[in-house]
Amino acid sequence: MGNRIIHSISLGTVLFAVWLVLSGHYTFFITTLGILSCALVVSIMQRMDLIDHEGHPIHLTWRAFTYIPWLIIEIIKANIDVLKLILSPSLPATPTLLRVKASQTSDLGQVIYANSITLTPGTISVDVANGEILVHALTRSGAEDLMDGEMDRRVTRMVGEDK
Repeated sequence: MGNRIIHSISLGTVLFAVWLVLSGHYTFFITTLGILSCALVVSIMQRMDLIDHEGHPIHLTWRAFTYIPWLIIEIIKANIDVLKLILSPSLPATPTLLRVKASQTSDLGQVIYANSITLTPGTISVDVANGEILVHALTRSGAEDLMDGEMDRRVTRMVGEDK
């Protein structure tokens, strides 16, 4: 029950912060309406039993501070590789379809891994099933980079499933 309250407060705070930034109105009356609307949304979500550790994963916050910068660097490197491929006169694309093992046991971990693959230019997660992700890679080298397992290890570490 304690975690549910923490998740509810955290979700309400995030919702209100986003509302405040997007609304641009800071009068007492409008801000009060914003607080009430966020509280109503959190209340409805509690009633529908939608607030849990996967729907609002605050337990990943500190670990994400190490994973996200690494992912951004990987995205930049992949962008450069795709740009080189596009600018190459012969366009040496070698499309590859492969299955990579997701060592994460939770749905949340597998979704983060699949989304990280898709965020990286040149690779797209096509399907996630039975602990495997079907990936389309633009080049064989992109597929080989994915097969080395670095992203999988980092996601597993971030979601706290490493042994």
